[in-house]
Amino acid sequence: MTIMSRQDFILAIQASLIAQPKNQALAQSMLSGQTKRPCFIIGKNQQSHDLAAATKIEAIVQDHARAGELWEGFTIIGFDALPSDSIVINCSTSISPVAVNHRLDQISGIKILSIHEVISASDGAIPWPWFVTDQRQDWQDYQSEWVDLFDAMTDEISRQTLIDVLRYRLTADAHYMANYRVRLAEQYFEDFLNLNGEVFIDAGGYDGDTTEEFCRHDPHYKKVVLFEPSPINIARARHRLQGLANIDFRSEGLSDVKGTLQFDADAGSASGVSSTSTQTIEVTTLDEAVQEPVSLIKMDLEGWETKALAGCIGHIKNDRPKLAIAAYHKASDFRDILQQVRSYRSDYQIYLRHYTQGWSETVMFFI
Repeated sequence: MTIMSRQDFILAIQASLIAQPKNQALAQSMLSGQTKRPCFIIGKNQQSHDLAAATKIEAIVQDHARAGELWEGFTIIGFDALPSDSIVINCSTSISPVAVNHRLDQISGIKILSIHEVISASDGAIPWPWFVTDQRQDWQDYQSEWVDLFDAMTDEISRQTLIDVLRYRLTADAHYMANYRVRLAEQYFEDFLNLNGEVFIDAGGYDGDTTEEFCRHDPHYKKVVLFEPSPINIARARHRLQGLANIDFRSEGLSDVKGTLQFDADAGSASGVSSTSTQTIEVTTLDEAVQEPVSLIKMDLEGWETKALAGCIGHIKNDRPKLAIAAYHKASDFRDILQQVRSYRSDYQIYLRHYTQGWSETVMFFI
């Protein structure tokens, strides 16, 4: 296997920034109103909203559309209702844009446009998704640190993952994610973890799904401590995991200091610290909350990971637990998490794995 160099990494990223979308002419025709084909959108998100404001859209397309269902005034239709002469714009960016394209490819006669092709053709009229704007600024300001991150990766899969994810986050071009699949059930539990009788910290336990998978991967586990501050989520976790032994449920969040934080507790798996929420939660540090040694820490805290890591310096320094840390909520997370953990211990091997076809669910492992 050819080992990628620092220069290979930089060139791959720079090439993605100057690549020309292949369907530019069709996108320009659609935006200008010159095409007679009816236009549809897949996805209900900010990109869909921005696109609908810039051009004539007939309807939103999704699975399991219900009769009369609307989104922001647009009718929602199923894939089987698409006219054969339609243009369909794929605004899926978070989980499965590649799978959406594959499904559309099975429908005869339609033309598919990616959101990156439409935005590129709009000449600034349609804004880039937040993750693209965020990533471009971070790459511009901290390119040397991104190169250091590339150098820190232990294996070639990690290096290629970093290249692919970074190119997608810079462009919203789904073809960079063509070799990825949605594998959320496998998230956090790679073979290189060598799980065997772990004391597991599930930070951001949601409804217990990750703990359930952990217990399946490590049937001889010693203990799980599940932190989840959302009352709805932790109630679901208790119900889901009621048949499993040695699960310690903690209805509080993790941070760098003990206290109270504003928190959106009603956002399901995206529940997190929010300066605009009127709800509050109690938070603690992992070093204070758990006195016994731990061997595996997973964190997915909707962008609060660096704060929580600062609250478990003692465990990292003294126990050297394996770490599986979500690194995708902001572009800076990739750099900051690496630097932070390395400042506590410099003897970790670092791996990167990705679990969707979009910008979400990248995990950095420290082994």
